[in-house]
Amino acid sequence: MPSVNHCRMLFIGNSYTQNNNLPDLIANQLKIGLNIDLTHKSIVKGGASLRLHWNAGHAADLIQSAEFDYVVLQEQSTLPIKNARRFKGNVACFAEIIAQTSSKAALYMTWARQDQPEKQGLLSSAYDEVGKSYGMTIIPAGCAWEAFLNKYPAEILHQPDLSHPTLAGSQLAALAFYRYLFNGDVMDLPAAENSDPELWQKLTTSVSEL
Repeated sequence: MPSVNHCRMLFIGNSYTQNNNLPDLIANQLKIGLNIDLTHKSIVKGGASLRLHWNAGHAADLIQSAEFDYVVLQEQSTLPIKNARRFKGNVACFAEIIAQTSSKAALYMTWARQDQPEKQGLLSSAYDEVGKSYGMTIIPAGCAWEAFLNKYPAEILHQPDLSHPTLAGSQLAALAFYRYLFNGDVMDLPAAENSDPELWQKLTTSVSEL
């Protein structure tokens, strides 16, 4: 667990973590809402799976050589749907070495493509199963996206490629971290800088009501 005023996190994933600098969005929320200073490192590569990061070796070396409060794992966005068994195997590799450290593991659940919203159930189930298997905290960003889009269908969270997040989409994911990893009350957070207050209210409400 992080100390009262400081937390160190390692993010392992791809562009779903890198776009809009998700770790910095989380850091801003933690500082404003909980007075926690977050320092973070990221190992990200566009389109990468956890297996790619595992085979490269750098992520495993960093986990073993540095002390992090949390290691966040984010799988390639469609792999848990296409091959849940491989997804579980990829996470298993990291689970073993994380268990040898003082770090806690978290799974960053992503979202379905804009043109395939019905896939979210499969994606969520895959993350839930793997998270429970290895005792990892699940950050249900995908569930938050689904709830938000069901309630506010006119709003846009996907970029034109139907996959990657807009800034609002990344803010919604960050709010899921704030609630589910740090037990923060998202309704107490002021609107993020340069964000639309009405949209921010929708984002925080969607996470609060999960």
